[in-house]
Amino acid sequence: MQGPSALFQPLKLGRLELRNRIVMAPLTRSRAAQPGDVPSEMNARYYAQRASAGLIISEASQISRQGQGYAFTPGMYTDAQERGWRLVTEAVHAAGGRIAAQLWHVGRISHHLLQEDGQAPVAPSALRAEHGESFVVLPEGPRRVPCDEPRALRTEEIPGIVADYAHAAERALRAGFDMLELHAANGYLLQQFLAPNSNLRTDRYGGSLEHRARIVLEALDALIGVAGADRVGVRISPHFVRHDIDDPQTEAMHLYLAREFDRRGVAYVHTVDSSWSAGPSLSGEFHARLRQAYGGRIIVCGGYDAARGAARIEQGVADAVAYGRAFIANPDLVRRMREGAALNAPDPATFYGGAEHGYLDYPALP
Repeated sequence: MQGPSALFQPLKLGRLELRNRIVMAPLTRSRAAQPGDVPSEMNARYYAQRASAGLIISEASQISRQGQGYAFTPGMYTDAQERGWRLVTEAVHAAGGRIAAQLWHVGRISHHLLQEDGQAPVAPSALRAEHGESFVVLPEGPRRVPCDEPRALRTEEIPGIVADYAHAAERALRAGFDMLELHAANGYLLQQFLAPNSNLRTDRYGGSLEHRARIVLEALDALIGVAGADRVGVRISPHFVRHDIDDPQTEAMHLYLAREFDRRGVAYVHTVDSSWSAGPSLSGEFHARLRQAYGGRIIVCGGYDAARGAARIEQGVADAVAYGRAFIANPDLVRRMREGAALNAPDPATFYGGAEHGYLDYPALP
């Protein structure tokens, strides 16, 4: 039995020609080499195993030490990290794949043990994420712990964060990435600015919807300035409710952003259905309004199987579909979908941290 055919059509995505519409979603795995949070040969093998995806979006990579919220996640701000990512991109390209770098700042979803000199994390406002967790290394070993209370960013600091996005983009291109993705989702720094309950600012980055969106567009413009709009995408998560995000204007905010993305001509918008995180599913009406607001390529993500993903493409809701946990457990996911083969089940106990077990040893079809 053949898999749904819509997933296997080629797609022009910005500057790239993708051989299929199956995208590997960004997946935090917390396996960067230490010291220095450096991608390693093991990481290169992991990504190369999955290079049959039309596009791989890398695990989120912090743009600075300040932007880190979890131990062992790879960075994109040192020479060693850049060299490590070069191992990854070369392995993916050698296997015939394409890969985008997802660039990330966690904001308040962090802990002083991860910060330079034990400083407090930063955020739009000095509001702790009461239900957020960070992943740190304690004397007894790695643990999930409550996030620290952040300090509010000063207005004059924000251009420096935008510059960090630009510098990380430059490193990503030097490391050989085909595209860049701005992580403006999942309750991290940029979405903390978007949501009125986590952004109480009264300067040009707070208050009105347009002011709260300002840093997202400044960061996006920084990436476009480095790579060109046809090599830049952006991830959004309307209705996301974890990490203490509560935004009654979320659809209006994200449709405003979509119009701005369209005006800039970015290569794609990657939407995350928040039903996986206890938020509501994105409605058909929202998807239709998103299509009206943004004329470029749309990638959808959030618990899809092959049939439902193909249906989204056939309905015109999406141009491609991103798969996360299915790719963790099935390095040959594209082949399995094409052939209608059974999927390996992922092991959540090995999602974060560790070595090759649960990372490189999921079996492929003979």
